[in-house]
Amino acid sequence: MRERSWESLLQELDAMEEKARVGGGLEKQEKERQKGKMTARERIFSLVDPGTFVEINMLAETQTFDFDMQRKKIVGDGVITGYGRMDGRRIFVFSQDATVFGGATGKAQGEQIAHLLRLARRTKAPMIGLYDSAGGRLQDGIENVAGYGRMFWENTRCSGVIPQISAILGTSTGGGVYSPALTDFILQVEKTSQLFITGPTVIKAVTGEDVSFEELGGTRIHTQKSGVVHFSVKREEEFAGTIRRLFTFLPSNNSEKPPLVETNDSHDREVPRLQEIVPAAHNKTYDMHEVIREIVDNGDYMEVQAAFARNMIICFARMAGRSVGVVANQPRVMAGVIDIDAADKAARFIRFCDAFNIPLVTLVDVPGYMPGTRQEYGGIIRHGAKMLYAYSDATVPMISVVLRKSYGGSIPAMCCHETGADQYFAWPTAEFAMMGSEAAVEILYRTEIGQAKDPQAVRQEKIQEYEDTFSTPYFAASKQYVDAVIRPKDTRRAIINALLMLENKESEPRPWRKHGNIPL
Repeated sequence: MRERSWESLLQELDAMEEKARVGGGLEKQEKERQKGKMTARERIFSLVDPGTFVEINMLAETQTFDFDMQRKKIVGDGVITGYGRMDGRRIFVFSQDATVFGGATGKAQGEQIAHLLRLARRTKAPMIGLYDSAGGRLQDGIENVAGYGRMFWENTRCSGVIPQISAILGTSTGGGVYSPALTDFILQVEKTSQLFITGPTVIKAVTGEDVSFEELGGTRIHTQKSGVVHFSVKREEEFAGTIRRLFTFLPSNNSEKPPLVETNDSHDREVPRLQEIVPAAHNKTYDMHEVIREIVDNGDYMEVQAAFARNMIICFARMAGRSVGVVANQPRVMAGVIDIDAADKAARFIRFCDAFNIPLVTLVDVPGYMPGTRQEYGGIIRHGAKMLYAYSDATVPMISVVLRKSYGGSIPAMCCHETGADQYFAWPTAEFAMMGSEAAVEILYRTEIGQAKDPQAVRQEKIQEYEDTFSTPYFAASKQYVDAVIRPKDTRRAIINALLMLENKESEPRPWRKHGNIPL
């Protein structure tokens, strides 16, 4: 055995590390930049605080011998994994490298990512995945299952323990789409990234359908139609800023509370403009975004899935410097009715906030669930029940404010006392009923109206009588279904007082169970 010097040994290590840094080669890296994309390492460095990234498994290589892979193998095997700090907080991050076999995931790469997920879970630090992959690596054959399967298993084990954020920064196809789908939030870049299970070529061969990459899995499709993607950015350079902003509202794990931020916005600030924004007449519309902007700290909030199911708004904000998750009907879109997509959107957000100790503020102005055969055939009963389950299962502080309408099955769906609200407020304009007063009167007084000399006059009389007797917030308050009828200008103060009062809320003991069975 020849004797080796420290100099030669360290030179060998330097050479190996340099091979890992260049991935598939400088030429391929330059081609990625010409597409408007960053390299895998540049993405990580744009995300973490300078000088804090520590790489793990830098020298990993494929262990596949078929298809001459030992000659073709590249150090690092197409993914960079490690940990660092983002705004001073520990995070774990991996970045797939499209210059190495198109970023395709084989067994070795899958094991690297799974190992990182396991470390993140055990140390209770958030995970950020930067995806740019052509899917499963064909050369690895069935061993792809070992790589992908372990990733999916670890994603699932991390769910509800640490926040998991995915950024789609190139193509993510086939089995590669399921890892981000198992995470909490997905971000996608316009034009340079697509997300789909089966590509246009296979679709053409199987179904005869012609579709482009962008029409199949671009940001417009996934932010507006499928609801798969939560955030989109126009340029790749913007993705890190969006993730950083999102994390300001989140704790690092399920054992912590979200960061408390001094916002210098008075807890007692009145919001008289709400009376200008929200018409007293229920048949007039308004934009719920304006209401949210008025009541949260400094008018600042971060909307999630803004372009999907726009009849329901979900967003992160702060009140008294504390993170809150806001769920609100949007009267400007479909009158704020709850349909299948809106129920799915709200329910998953509620579950996330509850998992990570983020109090929920629910703003209610809802005429009910969406009627019609399309909704019934699509399973509105099952999808609508997700909201009931999510609120009923949640243990974080929950405050609801009914601005105007609250009808039928949507009353418990939008978090009343019976489905978990700790404090339930109503404006003087609030109207509670199993259905609108006109429809209720038609059912209750059909015979009397039909036999009247002046049916229209009797109908109007009964409508007014029904509204005055049953629909007012004062009737609900007299039965203690409502904790307080509040003036619109006092909405912010009432919510913050409730949040501060509930800050040390403890969960009630529950029967032992392995887990519940949410109506998926």
